[in-house]
Amino acid sequence: MNKANNSMKWVLLDFIQKCNNLRSFNKIHAHLLTSAHVANDLVLTKVSNFFGKHVTDLNYPCNFLKHFDWKLSSFPCNLIISGYGAGHFPWAAILVYRFVVRNGFVPDVYTVPAVLKSCAKFKGIKEVTQFHCLVVRTGLWCDIYVQNSLVHVYSICGDTASAVKVFDVMLVRDVVSWTGLISGYVKAELFHNAIALFLRMDVEPNVATFVSIIGACGKLRFLNLGKGIHGLVIKCPHGKELVVSNALIDMYMKCESVTDAKRIFNEIPEKDVISWTSMISGLVQCQCPRESIDLFCEMQASGFEPDGMILTSVLSACASLGLLDYGRWVHEYIDHSRIKWDVHIGTALVDMYAKCGCIEMAQRIFNEMPSKNIRTWNAYLGGLAIHGHGQEALKQFGELIESGTRLNEVTFLAVFTACCHSGLVDEGRRYFNEMTSPSYKFSPWLEHYGCMVDLLCRAGLVGEAMKLIKTMPMPPDVQIIGALLSACNTYGNTGFSQEMLKSLQKFEYQDSGIYVLLSNLYATNKNWGEVRSLRRLMKEKGINKAPGSSLIRVDGKSHEFLVGDNKHPQSEDIHVLLNILANQIYLEGNINTIS
Repeated sequence: MNKANNSMKWVLLDFIQKCNNLRSFNKIHAHLLTSAHVANDLVLTKVSNFFGKHVTDLNYPCNFLKHFDWKLSSFPCNLIISGYGAGHFPWAAILVYRFVVRNGFVPDVYTVPAVLKSCAKFKGIKEVTQFHCLVVRTGLWCDIYVQNSLVHVYSICGDTASAVKVFDVMLVRDVVSWTGLISGYVKAELFHNAIALFLRMDVEPNVATFVSIIGACGKLRFLNLGKGIHGLVIKCPHGKELVVSNALIDMYMKCESVTDAKRIFNEIPEKDVISWTSMISGLVQCQCPRESIDLFCEMQASGFEPDGMILTSVLSACASLGLLDYGRWVHEYIDHSRIKWDVHIGTALVDMYAKCGCIEMAQRIFNEMPSKNIRTWNAYLGGLAIHGHGQEALKQFGELIESGTRLNEVTFLAVFTACCHSGLVDEGRRYFNEMTSPSYKFSPWLEHYGCMVDLLCRAGLVGEAMKLIKTMPMPPDVQIIGALLSACNTYGNTGFSQEMLKSLQKFEYQDSGIYVLLSNLYATNKNWGEVRSLRRLMKEKGINKAPGSSLIRVDGKSHEFLVGDNKHPQSEDIHVLLNILANQIYLEGNINTIS
């Protein structure tokens, strides 16, 4: 009989596990009552999980709890509250709690954390405050489990001040206490506070502590501190855990220490999708788009299916390299795999097509997107700008303003680029003044000044460009100097060239293009002494003219060719094939001439 009863229990457990609607559960509930398994701890756990995922009618769980004597054990109530807290309807945990308390239930140290966990899920800060008062009034406050739960839930809800108050009055703190507040600081982007608290820790950190503090170092780009914490991690048992390795990769990438990130990535025995995502997106952010695409191909070869986040990074890499065909393949893969479109994927596609010159495709995707953010608008405006559609870019800018979307500095950078590429001087001046007006109060970046200087120089307004440069709160960069020199070459302003030579000697420019422009300007005016002086200056600074290069992808691998470089492993084969093609072109040309 016992064996049959036990078998029935496992059958019912399996039914509960597979159940996904209340109607089916009613039949299971009847069997639970008749078989006396309703009070079994394992059955209760499964039932609680079912309620949390599928039951919004709170009459049912409340009636279900009437089968139990709450004075003998708080376990059934706590379990169902926890089920709702971990399920799809966390707010229901509060309602169940209120029902059972009205009917004589007395909460204990296990009830409060379960309720607070549900509050954290829907960020019910008012409810948290009420339960905080309850635990103080009922004496449950003294339990460290309750105190840690309060620190955690206040942190999750963004009320770090209240979390600190709870933390400061705790007489005993364990690693959960410290980690709860550190992670709260990180979530609130108070990264300096998180690091300061970590340095005060008087207990050994756990995995969650290391992940949080490594994330703070990455956000602040504190490479040396990040390396120090990495050293601590290696000495701990948690050093080889995947979640820690992934956090370290992300930190090193944010600090632009690609070599360190690669080393950790290569040491991971079994990588997950987060490992690949951190590396691929990190390489894109560190201006290594070719390597990111090569790694993406390696990830596919290893059997991992890319998700939307990885594909967004790959599209950004395609945009940087101008790989239109590869970007189209990614677009087709997204549609074929039925990956859900979001604003990030849509924006990445608009950016890729726009930068690759497919303005019509970028426009079509832009118009079809149901929701857009300022990055979407910036990508579209930037694409129109760099391809000479200045008037259209300004028209879209007007629609952006009417949409009520909040602009940022990048938006105005796209507008200035549009004015520059289309020669819209008056519009450029107007928008530059509007950017700094009380309506927006944006402080121009160096890039904004660069666009305006380029716009004025292309229009021959070198004097106005010089006046603008003198108002800049920062020294001019290579692009600004280059724009001025190009204007001098066009309009023959040799007096300005002498001033530029002194500027070059003062500022440590390492860009060979500046020196080449200035040398050409001197040569045009037959000022050979200055040409020799400039070349001597380049030699002293060790500056060489950067060689031209070409990039091609064959079988998923990138190949770069520099002018005069014969180091490619297939160099001889390439030259043989080029000679064959050249001879074929020559022969076909002669045949056409004869005919």
